[in-house]
Amino acid sequence: MFNRVFLIVMDSVGIGALPDADKYGDEGANTLLHTIGDNYNLDVLRMLGLTTLLGIKEDNTRGIYMRCKTLNSNKDSLNGHYEMMGAFLDHSYKTYPDGFPQDLIEKIENEIGLKTLGNYAADGVKIINDLGSEHMKKGYPIIYTSCDSVLQVAAHEDIIPVEKLYDICEKIQKIVSEDEYKIARVIARPFVGKNGEFERTSKRKDFSNDAPINVLDILHRFNIKTTCIGKIGDLFNNRSIDVSIKTKDNIDGMMKLIDFAKSDIDGLIFANLNDFDSDYGHRRNREGYLECLEEFNYYLPILLGKLKKDDLLIITSDHGCDPTFKGSDHTREYTPIMMFNTSFKKGKLLSHRETMADIGATILDNFNIKNPLKIGTSIFDDLKK
Repeated sequence: MFNRVFLIVMDSVGIGALPDADKYGDEGANTLLHTIGDNYNLDVLRMLGLTTLLGIKEDNTRGIYMRCKTLNSNKDSLNGHYEMMGAFLDHSYKTYPDGFPQDLIEKIENEIGLKTLGNYAADGVKIINDLGSEHMKKGYPIIYTSCDSVLQVAAHEDIIPVEKLYDICEKIQKIVSEDEYKIARVIARPFVGKNGEFERTSKRKDFSNDAPINVLDILHRFNIKTTCIGKIGDLFNNRSIDVSIKTKDNIDGMMKLIDFAKSDIDGLIFANLNDFDSDYGHRRNREGYLECLEEFNYYLPILLGKLKKDDLLIITSDHGCDPTFKGSDHTREYTPIMMFNTSFKKGKLLSHRETMADIGATILDNFNIKNPLKIGTSIFDDLKK
């Protein structure tokens, strides 16, 4: 039915606590509701049905929209994106809120031939400002973690060049993926600056295990082009991806989406907009989160204006990260699904979906490919009514 599908992930824009949120200590979390309050400018997102999913009565909506539950037992980007693409991990990765075990640090230092600094859970900007000067004197990479199953490695670009940092992270990833440690991702975090005024650059790179067989693999098998923007390529280890493009920030991501909408490229264009989560959600910055949403809303009509009659736009999220909530962790929430085509006139609210895998199933259905995966029910028939 559609020649192209644009799938945009608003990283961490959850819309209310899931029924099992109490198991995670996330009762009452609602990223979108608590971010927007009573004073916000999200006219285009309102038109697409986003605020309707919060129970706010809106007139003149367009498209199809619904809330979505998640099947995976985690609340992170890796599992969220996997589930969207019909992949489900039957195990949970480990987290290390008190830092990594000493035997792991010793293995890492032996493998990379360098001592390390840090080894505790921290905000990525704070830790480079706390340890950056020592790092520059000694040349040791900074290792830290968060509430997610990640091991992050920060290094100043003048001390450890970016390509060398990538090589270090690749070596570390092979160690931490072992069953003993079960860490989902290693993230390279280059930074620049001096004298405690350091800042991270856009050269972040994620190193992950291979994903289970998923929608990207199936599209590739049927010669449907896959184009990935932002951190999507890293999350899927660039497997079954024809084009993978990094971004500096959300605006850069939107400009690339707009450029692709103007082009003749076909197939799936799959983008992650990460600023919501990394810059504002984890840092519990409600005002910044709202500005980020309004910024996305500002660029949306430009993208909508470039969509062709045989394009389908899907906007969703991978988890929550309520900027008003306790701590700095992700929050266990419903995610939105909004679908739009220029022919959709009157808005329609569907009943909630049981899994984000319904997105991937819909994409396969659109390209007339039978879904061989174990999870996911297509929404495609609802688009034709």
